[in-house]
Amino acid sequence: MTPPAGSRPSTRRACRARAALLLLLLLLLLLLAAPLASAHAPEPATAVPALGWSLEPWVLACLGASLLLYLAGLLRLWRKAGAGRGVGMRRAASFGAGWLALVLALVSPLDALGGYLFSAHMVQHEVLMILAAPLLVIGRPLAVWTWALPAPWRMRTTRLVRQPALAAAWEVLTCAPVAWALHGLALWAWHLPLFFEAALRSQAVHSLQHASFLATALLFWWPPLAGASRAGHGGSMLYLFTTMVHTGALGALLTFSTVPWYPAYGTATPALGFDLLEDQRLGGLIMWVPAGLAYLVVALVAAARLLQGETVRAAPGAMPPR
Repeated sequence: MTPPAGSRPSTRRACRARAALLLLLLLLLLLLAAPLASAHAPEPATAVPALGWSLEPWVLACLGASLLLYLAGLLRLWRKAGAGRGVGMRRAASFGAGWLALVLALVSPLDALGGYLFSAHMVQHEVLMILAAPLLVIGRPLAVWTWALPAPWRMRTTRLVRQPALAAAWEVLTCAPVAWALHGLALWAWHLPLFFEAALRSQAVHSLQHASFLATALLFWWPPLAGASRAGHGGSMLYLFTTMVHTGALGALLTFSTVPWYPAYGTATPALGFDLLEDQRLGGLIMWVPAGLAYLVVALVAAARLLQGETVRAAPGAMPPR
């Protein structure tokens, strides 16, 4: 049956609206939580510091609310459509893993350790950008969160985010070149010594740093993971490969530098048995190797899908392209 005229554009607009609300909700949760986490201002230390969990009430409240909403929406959705329908088990597990990655970055002792070691601070940032962000994108929590709301609220929310201006802004932000550039700009700018040390000294700047890393990472992972990249699998490979190259270059600069980029850490690293350059080189390696592998793995998946598609088109009896 031929779909009614205008139904497909309407569906696309609805998808863009849901995607925009997803990003806004995730950013709201982070912006509420991050300012309450301590800035990583290094302090002089002569003994090994006591590192505990960062049990800030509002951080826990925001993380808890996001998880409870997801569970409530998932149960309601599965009661209506059947277990595993609508949002499958894999997507639900992906959201759970992304949520745990946020807990690791913002609540675990890793957050406190970042105040003493640049390398730990780098691990925290990579957890936000290459673990939490892609897993949350795959998990698609928006549809599940909206199912947790009463039906009238769901309808009002959907009407709100279908506004043309919001849909157009989302279209621009998730365009692959724009998302690529925004994420790269955030990564390089925040690792300039002036801005990185400002984040160490100021709680507000530190919160902005975390928010920009997560926000641009969500935008970055959307084109290759959200279902149908407009650039196709070949474009996704180039997109990921070039990111692997420029992030690897930044990691290499940190690793091979003979000059400390962030002298503010010089008063804290000796307490944990590091000198300033050793800590910086370890942080550079963390950015260079594990983060590069994450981009490489997703690029290889895109390559496999591209080759699979070529094989299907070349198979005997395959339908010719129209």
